[in-house]
Amino acid sequence: MNNPLLDFTGLPRFAEIRPEHVAPAIEHLLAEARAVLKSTDAAPATWDQFVEPLEDANERLSRAWGQVSHLHAVMDAPPLREAYNANLPKVTRYWTELGQDTARFEKYRVLAASPEYSRLSAARRRIAGLRLTDFRLSGAELPAEVKPRYAAIQEELASLSAKFSENVLDATNAFLLFIDEKRISGIPQDVLAAARESAVKDGKPGWKFTLHMPSYWPAMQYADDRALRETLYRESATRASEFGKPDWDNTPLIARALELRREAARLLGYASYAAVSLVPKMADTPAQVLAFLRDLARRARPFAERDAAELRQFARAELGLETLEAWDLAYASEKLRKSRFDFSDHEVKQYFPETQVLWGMFRLVQDLYQIRISQATASTWQEDVRFFEVRGGDNALIGQFYVDLYARETKRGGAWMDDAIGRRRREAAIQTPVAHLNCNFPRPVGDRPALFTHDDVITLFHEFGHGLHHLLTRAEDLGVSGINGVEWDAVELPSQFMENFCWEWSVLERMTRHVDSGAPLPRALFDRMRAAKNFQSGLAMLRQIEFALFDMRLHSDFEPGAGGSARELLDEVRREVAVLVPPAWNRFPNSFSHIFAGGYAAGYYSYKWAEVLSADAYSLFEETGVLDAETGGRFRDQILAVGGTRPAADSFRAFRGREPRVDALLRHSGMIPP
Repeated sequence: MNNPLLDFTGLPRFAEIRPEHVAPAIEHLLAEARAVLKSTDAAPATWDQFVEPLEDANERLSRAWGQVSHLHAVMDAPPLREAYNANLPKVTRYWTELGQDTARFEKYRVLAASPEYSRLSAARRRIAGLRLTDFRLSGAELPAEVKPRYAAIQEELASLSAKFSENVLDATNAFLLFIDEKRISGIPQDVLAAARESAVKDGKPGWKFTLHMPSYWPAMQYADDRALRETLYRESATRASEFGKPDWDNTPLIARALELRREAARLLGYASYAAVSLVPKMADTPAQVLAFLRDLARRARPFAERDAAELRQFARAELGLETLEAWDLAYASEKLRKSRFDFSDHEVKQYFPETQVLWGMFRLVQDLYQIRISQATASTWQEDVRFFEVRGGDNALIGQFYVDLYARETKRGGAWMDDAIGRRRREAAIQTPVAHLNCNFPRPVGDRPALFTHDDVITLFHEFGHGLHHLLTRAEDLGVSGINGVEWDAVELPSQFMENFCWEWSVLERMTRHVDSGAPLPRALFDRMRAAKNFQSGLAMLRQIEFALFDMRLHSDFEPGAGGSARELLDEVRREVAVLVPPAWNRFPNSFSHIFAGGYAAGYYSYKWAEVLSADAYSLFEETGVLDAETGGRFRDQILAVGGTRPAADSFRAFRGREPRVDALLRHSGMIPP
């Protein structure tokens, strides 16, 4: 117990974990897992004697490595990065070896064909089926002489993924810009206060701006200095590319990752990596996904063309911008929204102080799902991190979660939910699920609380939707509890579903308070926000489709090494669907962490498909009442609680009573009449 990574008696001991703990813990757990593998060689192919012991050993390894991976994502200091990268190949090698273990694969097949199989719970039968698929996709059926090459590919891909993410973070952190008062025109006071505080900490005069979102995005929206916006845009759009430090250039990593993914797919007998990726998903083929995306693009394009034309006309007439450049888009869009709807993001965020938002969100889910959330204490990795408990009506503990809201230099960008501990039955007791909610929002400045834009609020709701999926599961087997076992193209359903509540007056009136006056959000301002909900929705949808098409084509019909590059393919996709095309020097793929470092390769389309599911699911709340506890209970029972115990399509039908329809998404996006 001297090594906190080897203590599984309770919550992670984050404050005690040091880089020197990593290697001894991982080596111990790998040896333990391999010993369990050996001990089950002669065990009968039953759940209790074969599956359960291996699940136990693998869970301990996963929990310890999960803590290391989490710290690598949120506190990426050099010593920890070194420890993470030194042990990543060892962990990857173990999982690859396990996936290729012919004896274990055969035992699962024997179990699936045995009389015991029919006596297993539906959840355990589901796990057995998922495991068989995993073995096939991990190379268990490959010839012995091919398995070492497949294992080497997986190990190299894991290292490439980690390096890609580190390069993006390092390139982001490398850019600092200090400006004087001649360049701050238009930037809101609270943003300037944060920039000034940051400059003072560095011992510099003026205001400090970086490429981290809480600094970068407000400058792009509000800075009147066009040259400042161009500088920030160029630096952000060329991160981790040939325009910067060679050691951080992700271009060769992209090429190598695509080459390796293609080779791995071919070894498994598939035409493309996309075909492999779709095996455990709801979609059947890359062609089906491409058809879905192109159909959405066709529907969205007229609205996007209208959005772009209006923006260009406004920029020319009101802002004197004859040519609308990429670094003008956010600025001109904010001016147009202000002109048309008479409000700005800056005005709105004064009503969304952090504490009011957080507890307002908790109050919503408490009412919907008949749960209670309270703050608690736990060992954390940083002083700003908070910890909460979820309890039921009987006060029984349901789950626990960490909330890490603020951006910092050692934290990777974006927002995400991770599981720390999964729910499962351990003899007579239930293991409490634990989750991480991570965002990159602005932190408090001085004695004022952090203020969130409405988009920040939507992001927080999105990640908490993932968290609720993990925490409110009733599954008692780790392989299908929470988000485990849920098809990747359905895992965004609960998160995108939660976003809808951010547009409901009955929700927002209870979770807003002006930071100075204490007044709630005025109904008139909310009505203007609602009127602007689908402002530039055509452009927004085409942008997501552009990314999804690029990802799917990159992993289906793109031939690495055949003369073209990923960037050239993106240019081709943009010619097909984009209305606003970035500059030729834009290097978006080099920071596209979702598909090169985040598990969404050949799966980015999931956001749009899950948006269809979530909009259609939410339409039932629109019919019964958005705060209707009975409908909330039904969503909890049929979607959140079941986790991966059954196919996602079955869960959707159980909740909605029919197959999903795209109409609700188009209506929510303003593309068909309400």
